[in-house]
Amino acid sequence: MSISRHTYSGRRRTKFDICRDTLLYVILLIFFLPSFWIFLTSIRPNAEINARPPVWIPQEITLDSYKILLGMPTPPGAFGMGANIPFDAYARNSIVISLISTICALSLGTLAGYAFARFQFPYKNVTFLGMMLLRAVPGIALSLPLFVLFARLGLSDTVTGMIIVYTALNIPFTAWLMDGFFRAIPKELEDAARIDGCSHWGAFLRVELPLALPGVAASAIFAFLTAWNEFALASIITRTPASRTFPPGLFEFTGQFVSDWRGMCAMSVMMLIPAILFVALVQRQLMEGLIAGATKE
Repeated sequence: MSISRHTYSGRRRTKFDICRDTLLYVILLIFFLPSFWIFLTSIRPNAEINARPPVWIPQEITLDSYKILLGMPTPPGAFGMGANIPFDAYARNSIVISLISTICALSLGTLAGYAFARFQFPYKNVTFLGMMLLRAVPGIALSLPLFVLFARLGLSDTVTGMIIVYTALNIPFTAWLMDGFFRAIPKELEDAARIDGCSHWGAFLRVELPLALPGVAASAIFAFLTAWNEFALASIITRTPASRTFPPGLFEFTGQFVSDWRGMCAMSVMMLIPAILFVALVQRQLMEGLIAGATKE
């Protein structure tokens, strides 16, 4: 039997398809333009950055801002405040804090989501609602109490303190997301594993957790990006390069009388690279996690 050329995979494109694809490309371009402009600003001369009217296409390309930021030799007269900024310390702190807090939030949030989805215990709904309400509190409202508390505990301006903050910040969302994924997994699978001799832990690790891995990947993306990009808490709790991350470090390019916009954009581009790599590594699992509930029959 021959396959018709009008099947979904080979059907002719209609005007609706063309308009839809055009709209999608326009929306994608709108979201991409700010990042592209940041990149252009990082490689253009300082004279073009403050030019009026704006210079849309750089007339000259220079990598001086990246060289200054990385401590590489630069041409005489090259201006940049990045030479006084400990880029390597900020990069190390951001990577360590984001990765460890993501792992901790995933471990605790996944277990919490499993408990909410599978077990009955007193004040279950109240506890779950309380976690969600705590997550709704703005970070800037928590900054002063956390600063006072961490100062008394000796955790202020430490990597350990930042890991604790971001872990606590990401656990409610991770628990909520994983609760939905575990509820979508038939409980009969766990019952069958228990009949075969598995304990609760055995059924969780061997049966339910592998089926919920798309949700774990989706949670990891959101937790990592939250810790990587968070500014309000990091700007209050961290004060020195010993624990400061990229977001508050960007403000060191602004001075009382002059600002190094090119250096700030260069550091922003360098800040985007690890985040893009992390997302690319789990992109497939992320997409499966976001559509898993819609594809179950």
